[in-house]
Amino acid sequence: MGQPSATGTYAGGRPSGRLVSGLDPLGAALAALLAVGLLALPLMVARPNRIAEGTPSMAWSALPCGQALMLLAVLGFAAPLLALRIPPPLRLAAGAAALLSLGLAAGWAADHLTPPGDRYARVSPDAGWWLACAAAGLAAGDGLARLRPGPGTRVAALAAVAALAGVTLRSGFWDNLSVMREYAGHADTFGREVRTHLGLALASVAAAALAGIPAAILARPVPPLRRALLAVLNGVQTIPSMALFGMLIAPLAWIGRTVPGAAEFGIAGIGPAPAFVALFAYALLPVAAATVAGLDAVPESVRDAARGVGMTGRQRLLQVELPLALPGLLTGIRIVLVQNLGLAVIAGLVGGGGLGVFVFQGISQNAGDLVLLGALPTVALAGGAAVLFDAAIAASRTAEPRP
Repeated sequence: MGQPSATGTYAGGRPSGRLVSGLDPLGAALAALLAVGLLALPLMVARPNRIAEGTPSMAWSALPCGQALMLLAVLGFAAPLLALRIPPPLRLAAGAAALLSLGLAAGWAADHLTPPGDRYARVSPDAGWWLACAAAGLAAGDGLARLRPGPGTRVAALAAVAALAGVTLRSGFWDNLSVMREYAGHADTFGREVRTHLGLALASVAAAALAGIPAAILARPVPPLRRALLAVLNGVQTIPSMALFGMLIAPLAWIGRTVPGAAEFGIAGIGPAPAFVALFAYALLPVAAATVAGLDAVPESVRDAARGVGMTGRQRLLQVELPLALPGLLTGIRIVLVQNLGLAVIAGLVGGGGLGVFVFQGISQNAGDLVLLGALPTVALAGGAAVLFDAAIAASRTAEPRP
């Protein structure tokens, strides 16, 4: 076995498992953000009600003494570790420990700052908590990325995080946090709006794939048709989302009034129809462009080999070209799904439902925690979709077509 090199790996390329002296630039920046969030910014803010001005509290006043010392100890140990060049598993562990301690601190602080029996008080994480959470999450993600996990490991990590969050939410540990109090007041509609949000995003992406992939396949071999298709779809992308949603109200209302049976299918100027059509339109360009790019990337030598063994054009497309283009296709669909999960929030403005209902209600009522009730699940859904598609893309790259 070779000697450990200056970079912490043996001559054969295997990790030495030893700490390496010196600072890690990214880790040092994240450690500094952790320190700023914990020591220079308020950790929590307490309000007498959902819209009143709040009183910010630093970490040592927002928590009971024992829990404050625990938080300071964990983050005080994790931050210097992150600043060093350390093995990826240790970096992942340090970031995860910081995240876990911040999650515990939020629940403890909410219980500590909420007066007993007070149903109107609101306790929320403040700037320091959000900054420290972002830094810890980036550190944990950096450690996981440096491990280069396979598709199965990525999905397992996502499932573990989702399970931990689900158990914590069901345990009632965070019930005194303001966002959970907002959830308690909207529990009867929350599940329905989540299903509506997912339905709009998934259905629009599926429809765009069913329309965009065949259109791109047909247009790609004909340069004028290919340019025209991409130009039209690119033009749709230049329309601001709010404007497109509004422009669809009048024509869809006319269709709902005049076309027999349209109203029975839910086509109207207000409701899910304009939201679905707008999301579908925005999804077409990334799907079509990814299809064209993926097919263009197939080596000509592979096509020649497929012709040489007597494959027809259809067989080459289905058995050789599309499998080789699959990572690119999935990348396009990933982009579109994450995009549409975010854009579906605007459906709340045109009566389409979804998590945007809470976002716009919160804005109109000056209730920031109600905004978070819609925004946080949207971010979680988009992040989960990105991880799942990243795993699918990595898995698709291992498939080798055999002409």
